[in-house]
Amino acid sequence: MQRRTLILAAGVGSGHNSAAKAVEAALVAAGAGGEVRRLDVLDTTNEVFNRLYDDAYFTLVAQVPWLVGWGYDNQDPPFKLATLMRWWEQLNTVSTVREIRAFEPDLVICTHFLPARLVSLMIARGQLKAQLAVVTTDFDFQGLWLTAPIDQLFVAREETRQYLLSLGLSEDRVTTSGIPVRPAFAEPLDADAVRARYGLPADVPVVLISAGAAGGSRTLQVVRQTLELGDGFQAVVVCGRNAELKTQVEALVAGCDNYQVLGFTDEMPQLMRISSLFVGKPGGLSSSECLAAGLPMVIIDPIPGQEEHNADYLLEEGAAVRCNYATTVGYKIGTLLADRERLAGMAANAARIGRPDAAGVVARTCAELAAPALWISREAQRSIQRLSNEGTDVLATPDAERLHTLYDLDTGASLALVAEDELATLGVSALASKVELSLTQLRALRWQPEYYTLATAGIWLLGESETRTLGVR
Repeated sequence: MQRRTLILAAGVGSGHNSAAKAVEAALVAAGAGGEVRRLDVLDTTNEVFNRLYDDAYFTLVAQVPWLVGWGYDNQDPPFKLATLMRWWEQLNTVSTVREIRAFEPDLVICTHFLPARLVSLMIARGQLKAQLAVVTTDFDFQGLWLTAPIDQLFVAREETRQYLLSLGLSEDRVTTSGIPVRPAFAEPLDADAVRARYGLPADVPVVLISAGAAGGSRTLQVVRQTLELGDGFQAVVVCGRNAELKTQVEALVAGCDNYQVLGFTDEMPQLMRISSLFVGKPGGLSSSECLAAGLPMVIIDPIPGQEEHNADYLLEEGAAVRCNYATTVGYKIGTLLADRERLAGMAANAARIGRPDAAGVVARTCAELAAPALWISREAQRSIQRLSNEGTDVLATPDAERLHTLYDLDTGASLALVAEDELATLGVSALASKVELSLTQLRALRWQPEYYTLATAGIWLLGESETRTLGVR
């Protein structure tokens, strides 16, 4: 039977679906996914849930951004999602579960944490026999992305991978891939043809001003400030799907030959690659696309939480500047345009950390997944959450909470994370290098609520066997 791959996103903004499309394209190009289907899970839910999950978020961003930042920080430790929230999600995704089960995927790749949690729960309950890969879409890791069981976790940068390893995750389960961007960023470019298409002379720097897919109102203020910079640059203003904003910008720049005003366009990869400077928000996808194009950024209005963390990374690597004053964006743009050496250095920094082949890394890695899912016991989850909260080194944790990895003695693949006191429950000392799992013993443990997830994981690892010996490290 042909392999089936299901790619799941959630349309909260455009980035998660954009990453999903990039992964889909990479799988198809590599012939690695078999039959591939992509689905926005919010399209399968009721209208109330959809609007609360998507529209309510952006309303909060616009009206009370500090609350968004608080929520991000509050959910930063893994495995902290409130029980009521989990029940609410499960109640409203019954139709999503039906869609997933009807497709019967062998591999599920998630570019949003909502479907990742849902699929992981289905696997744990025995409702689905599939591998689960999770592809994060910001430069820092937020706890909502970590779920169990899970086969592979893809992160945007190496420091994020090191963070997860410091919490106790196994090296073979975390891959530094970058954030998947459209394949156009790795394709040959006829820069002269792109410039000619938009009437952009080759000897004048291009400032690409982006309002995002939805079209942000701050764009009008940015354009108004750039009008004071004179003629030493040309600007392409992308207003997204906001037709009213496009009309307003066109009226503002009427009579100025150095401005091109666009609505939604599929040619952002081409425009980024012929531009000298990008002005916009540091979303995970837009930032990754700039890096893939070697395009320096002027950051405006980062959303508290993930976008501020993205901005920190871009600033740290010298690929961006940030505007903290709404009235000095034009000044900052003009300063950079006047300093060609600094601008060239920023472009080199952006290209250095860009990962245009991120989707290809995801596709190739997923094609080679062979080990069973990694289970994380309840006690191990609590230990990971505490480590994330307190920043305590793994080696300094209390002995009872110290994490150990159970692994396959033949392949070396990690299979489960358990706390040291759980090893004791299995009759294994902290210094042991092996553990023997017994179906009889594990069935008895399932009657004890505190060891239910440990027993469930053990029974899963046994498969059809009555006993199995695993390595411990």
